[in-house]
Amino acid sequence: MTITAPRLDPRVIGLAHYAGRAVLESVLIRHGLDFQQQITLRLVAVADGPLGREQLVGEVVSALKVDEATVRDVVDRLIAAKLVEADGFDGVGGPEVRITDAGRELFERVSRETGAYTARIYAGIPGQDLETAGRALTLITERANAALAAVAE
Repeated sequence: MTITAPRLDPRVIGLAHYAGRAVLESVLIRHGLDFQQQITLRLVAVADGPLGREQLVGEVVSALKVDEATVRDVVDRLIAAKLVEADGFDGVGGPEVRITDAGRELFERVSRETGAYTARIYAGIPGQDLETAGRALTLITERANAALAAVAE
């Protein structure tokens, strides 16, 4: 018996997103993090060096489609938890944000745990299917971002 796959549409994308996010959040909650904190911590962890605080805020706003005040609060909570630190200057007078040893250790631990789930979730899906899905989702993201920008004008 052949199962016909559903056509890619907003519902299918949303169901996949929220299922994956629920898995991630089940890991994060055990480590005292929320989704926005993890996304912000990841950006700092994978950066080549310190990030200007405003650059970090801008990147998180762009990625999560939330307001700057919300992201500034997330950064402040990460600083208070001593997962990142802000000091120095970013070249335009603002502080630089860098990951602390505790932040790096937490990021790596969470990454290992979520990586194990990701491996199981993606297991057995042919590479060509993943590449096709990746191309389609990248194009959808670009178009949605363009539509959002047009609405904001």
